[in-house]
Amino acid sequence: MSNDKTAAISSDQITRYQTLFNDRKDAKVVERAVSHQGILATSADFASDTDMTPVFSIELDTGKVANQKQSGRCWMFAALNTMRHHLADLFDLSDFELSQNYTNFWDKFEKANYFYQNVLNTADQPLTSRKVAFLMATPQQDGGQWDMLCAIIEKYGIVPKSVMPETYNSSKSSELNSTLNKKLRKDAVTLRDLTAKGASADEIAAARDKMLGEVYRLLCYTLGEPAQKFDFEYRDDDKNYHIDRGLTPKSFYDKYVGWNLTDYVSIINSPTSDKPYNKTYTVEMLGNVVGGREVKHLNVTMDDFKQLAIAQLKDGQSVWFGCDVGQSSDRQKGIMDTNTYKKNELLDMDLSMTKAERLDYGESLMTHAMVITGVDLVDGKPTKWKVENSWGEKVGTKGYFVMSDSWMEEYCYQVVVNKKYLTPELREAQAETPTVLAPWDPMGALA
Repeated sequence: MSNDKTAAISSDQITRYQTLFNDRKDAKVVERAVSHQGILATSADFASDTDMTPVFSIELDTGKVANQKQSGRCWMFAALNTMRHHLADLFDLSDFELSQNYTNFWDKFEKANYFYQNVLNTADQPLTSRKVAFLMATPQQDGGQWDMLCAIIEKYGIVPKSVMPETYNSSKSSELNSTLNKKLRKDAVTLRDLTAKGASADEIAAARDKMLGEVYRLLCYTLGEPAQKFDFEYRDDDKNYHIDRGLTPKSFYDKYVGWNLTDYVSIINSPTSDKPYNKTYTVEMLGNVVGGREVKHLNVTMDDFKQLAIAQLKDGQSVWFGCDVGQSSDRQKGIMDTNTYKKNELLDMDLSMTKAERLDYGESLMTHAMVITGVDLVDGKPTKWKVENSWGEKVGTKGYFVMSDSWMEEYCYQVVVNKKYLTPELREAQAETPTVLAPWDPMGALA
C-alpha cells in the first residue's frame, strides 16, 4: 500500500495528463460538444429510438396513466394501478383511480409507529451505532415496497380517489416529510431518554400514544382525515348510473378488487454472492405496520424472472416491478434501453460494471416502481416491454414507456406475481423462512 507521500498527485503527473489529453486528435472536438451539450445529449444514440418503437405482441389496454407529481409514491401508484386495471375490467370503469392519498395517510401513520418501535429496539445502542444512524437519517419517507402496501390494505382497505382526493401535501410532499421527520427525530430523543432513565413500560407506552396522536393530527391537517364510511357513485363506460351505499374501505376492497393479497409475492433478481438463487430474504428494520405483513423476496435467475412476468401478462394481468429508472433512460422520450447513450465511446473509457458489481459498490439500487403492461415476443423471446409510468401524460407515449429486454436484465430488480405461476420448486422455496439482510442492503431500497 502506498503511503501518503507516494499517493499524492505530483506536478509531473499533471504535466503527463495534459500532454496525453492534448495529443488526442479529437480532444477539442469532444470538449466543445460535451461542454456545450452535456454528456447525455452528446452520447445519445438515435438508433435506440427506432429499436424501441412502442409496438408489442402482447399488450394490455390499461387506459390513461396517473401522475404522482412531486412525491415519491411510485410504489403505491404502481400497486394501485395493477388493482384498478382489474377493477376497470370487471366494472367497465375506464380511467378510474383508487385513492393514493388514502393509502399514503395510513402508510405515514404506520411508518411513524414502526419508527418508534425501531428506536426502542435500538435504544441501548450509542448514537454512533450504524443502525441508529441509519434510522435517524430518514425516519420516514414517501417510498415503499409492494408488501408494505399490502400491509396497509389488509389493515385499512382502500377507497376510490373521489372519496379521498389528492391534497397539496400529497402531491408535493417535501413540506410534510421534513416536518414529520423533524417530529420523529424529536420523539426519538424523548424515547431514548425515557429508556436511559429506566422508565416503566407504561410510561413509555403513554409517551408513544401521545406522539401517535400528534402524528395523526398532523396527517389530518395535511392530507385530510380518511373516510370510515362512504357511498360509491359512478357512471360506467356505457353511461349507466350506479350507487353503492354505506361502504367501508375494507368492504370496498373486498367487493371491487377482491384479491387475496397473500397470493401475490415479491420476486427479485440480485446476482450478488451473498444471495443464492431460490432462497428468500427480508430486510431488518424495513416495513411500516408493526405486526403486519413483512417484506419478503424470493431471489431467482433472470430467465425465471422474465418468464414469471410473461406468464402473468399472457393471463391478462399487469405486473408491478421495481427498477433503477435513472440508468440509461430518456425520461422525455420514455425509453429505457442500454443503448440509449454511448458514454464509453464518447469518453473513450470503460464504464461498464456487472449487475452484481453495481449492487455491491453502490452504483445501482431500486429507485422507482412502475407497471409492465405488455411485451414484444419474437420467436418466443422478449425483445422489449411496455411500461405504464406514473409521471403523467407529457412524457413517453402518453405516459407509457418502452423498456428493452437488455435494460430489464441490467436494471430491473423486482416483480410481483401471483404465486400460481411459480414452479413447484420455486413455490416451495418461496414458503421458506427468509434470511434477514442488513437494513442498508440494496434489496431494502424503497421505490
